[in-house]
Formats: sequence, C-alpha cells, structure tokens
Amino acid sequence: MKLGVVMDPIESINFKKDSTLAMMLEAQAREHQLFYMTPDSLYLNETGAHALVNTIKVKNDPMGWFEYKEKKQIRLSELDVILMRQDPPFNSNFIYNTYVLESAEREGVLVINKPASLRDCNEKVFATEFPECCTPFLVSSEASLLKSFIEDNKDTVIKPLDGMGGSSIFRLRNTDPNLNVILETITDSFTTKVMIQTYIPEITDGDKRVLLINGMPMNAAVARVPAAGELRGNLAAGASAVARSLTEKDLWICEQVGPKLKDLGLVLVGLDIIGDYLTEINVTSPTCFREYENLCDINVAFSFLDAIEDIQKND
Repeated sequence: MKLGVVMDPIESINFKKDSTLAMMLEAQAREHQLFYMTPDSLYLNETGAHALVNTIKVKNDPMGWFEYKEKKQIRLSELDVILMRQDPPFNSNFIYNTYVLESAEREGVLVINKPASLRDCNEKVFATEFPECCTPFLVSSEASLLKSFIEDNKDTVIKPLDGMGGSSIFRLRNTDPNLNVILETITDSFTTKVMIQTYIPEITDGDKRVLLINGMPMNAAVARVPAAGELRGNLAAGASAVARSLTEKDLWICEQVGPKLKDLGLVLVGLDIIGDYLTEINVTSPTCFREYENLCDINVAFSFLDAIEDIQKND
C-alpha cells in the first residue's frame, strides 16, 4: 500500500509522544511505502490534486527517527491512502488543505479522516450533537446570554471554539470580579462565539481521552490529571497521564457517538470525558497512541492500521 502522511514538520515532533510517528512505524513494519508531506506542500491545478513529497524511512530511535529517501512531485491519486495529521489550529489554511484532499478523494484515494467531516465537525461544537452526553452548555457571543448562564450555573468553564492544548480556557464563577473583562477578551468584545459549560468537579480525577477506531473504543482510557492548582487536563498544559478502565457511562457515551463517527468517515477520533460527561470530540489529529501503549499496554497503531487495511479492502 502507498500511504501518504500529511503532518507538521517531522523534525519538530516530540519523539516520545508523537502518535503520527507511531502510525508510520506500524505501517512501515507492514511493508507499506510511506510518502511524507507537509501541509503547505499540497496543491491543486487543472490536472488535479498534487503534493511535493518525500519517500521516507522512520526509525524508533530518539537520536534520529526519520531518513528522507527521494523528493518528488506526485499526483495524490498515485497513493492508496492519505492520513491527514495536520495539527490544529483549525484555520483557513487547514480548510484549504481539506479541499485539496477532497479532490484526491474524488480521484479514488482513501483519506482519513474524511476531509468534509474534518471541516464540518468543530471539536467543541460537534459534542453538542449529543446533548444527552453533555453537561449544560451554551455556544454564543451575546453578553447577556453568557452572563445569565454564569449566574444560573454559578461555576462554569469557558473556552474558544478554535483552541487547542488547553489554550485560553477559564474557570468563571458568578462572583468573579474579572468576569466582564474575561468575557470581553475571550469573545473579542462579544463578536466571536465561545463555548461555556458548567464546571465538572471530577476534572481533579482527570480528563479522560478515549480513542475510537471506526466507532469502537479502545479497551481503556488515558486520563490527563491536571497539575496542582491547574484547571486544564491537557498534557500540553502540564497534566500527567494515567491509565483508567472504561466505566459503564464511558461505554454508553461511546455507543451514542460511535455510529455517527463511522457514518461520517471519522475513522480515528478521541473523545474527551470528564466525570460522566462528554466535553469534546477530537477529529483533526487525535493523539495519545504512545500513552495508551506505555500505560495501558494497548497498541493503538496496530488496531488503526488493521482498520485502514480493512476499509481499503472493502472499499
């Protein structure tokens, strides 16, 4: 299989934690040919979708984990599968790249995750399609609505819709003396929609990441436990990772969400669950492969490549 991987510069990844590298190592072990490309190497012209690529060899070596082979321009239709692993932020360039990949998809390439679904499924807002799984929430930029929600719920968490890694997340109580200035700042003077949710005290036990492949969950979760004095359960914000068994409620949430993910061509997804509530559905570049392997003894890359091969075989 000719496998293309769209990712941010491979020389800048965190070797110990990078999930895309884990995928590439597994694919190479199965003797698939790897084609590495950065997001800015994708382009369209009158003949179709193209990219400037490097054939690449990857190594499980912290001193040097990749070796470029041949650099060339190709039509993306020469590939069998493309993994879209560009990290957020979800901005205009990300959207433009999904258009290029959608062109490749029309030419017969299997693109994971599906480009149209990457555009449609904002990681915060997508969770609201499953209100039965969520804590009370509001998506708005209207000052009176936001203030009313905070007053009614007393203790809340507010975050931008396009954030990542725990950036610009605030805990807001109705008695906070900085409430107005925080709302003005995060909404850009009430012109940009944000998400606000009731505060979930169980965050102190960790923000659970549950990876789903083709709508089915792995047999464990990785909980990101906030550092002392921190609100955010994000590894990028200093949280520590621990293994957790899936609870009955976790499995129930997966049952509600899984079929929709499969229908949308979202093969690899990371659910974020705090306590008994779904908070986010991560579709753009879900991580934690390494943590699953190190903490839970689950090789997610193996299951992911199995799924890709099955989809391609039956496509």
